[in-house]
Amino acid sequence: MSAALRIGLTGGMGSGKSEAAREFARVGVSVIDTDVIARQLVQPGQPALAEIAACFGESVLDGAGKLDRKRLRALVFADPQQRRRLETILHPRIRDEALAQAGRAATPYCVLVIPMLAESGDDYALDRVLLIDCGEAIQRERIGARDGLDAAQIEAALTAQASRAERRALADDIIVNDSSLSALTVAVQRLHKRYQALAREHLRRHPS
Repeated sequence: MSAALRIGLTGGMGSGKSEAAREFARVGVSVIDTDVIARQLVQPGQPALAEIAACFGESVLDGAGKLDRKRLRALVFADPQQRRRLETILHPRIRDEALAQAGRAATPYCVLVIPMLAESGDDYALDRVLLIDCGEAIQRERIGARDGLDAAQIEAALTAQASRAERRALADDIIVNDSSLSALTVAVQRLHKRYQALAREHLRRHPS
């Protein structure tokens, strides 16, 4: 099992998590993205997809038997109980695969991108949590530009997430990403140096 330090990277929709994760990857850090794992888990033939179809009905599948993400998103954003049902199916599977990948990490520290960390309550046995943060006005602008959602859809998506205060309460480190991509890059690179030092200390205390 890898002795890599585990950094959980989280943030609300439109905060810039993906950009931060890409920067960590560019500097050579192992990045484990739970959104990527989630997409793999719902490919045709996977047990999770069959369970989702059994739970929510065949209408969440398209004509090719693939998950209709837009339809499923509309269902779970509109109904907290439905969202919890989906989380019960997916979150344990996502966590187990993410931790398995972290256990194989070949770098001194690894970054686990967990958008719903504050909402899921799943135990990822993290050493630190990094929050990519920004104000709701910026979130709304970015979500609208990126996803093409209208104001009501954006509101539903934000309501389904933990509050900014709840996310900040979980964080050991915070990057406020409210300006340029270059500023985010500088902030990530600064933390990279800090995490390298912390990883060396972690390895001394937990040799593999």
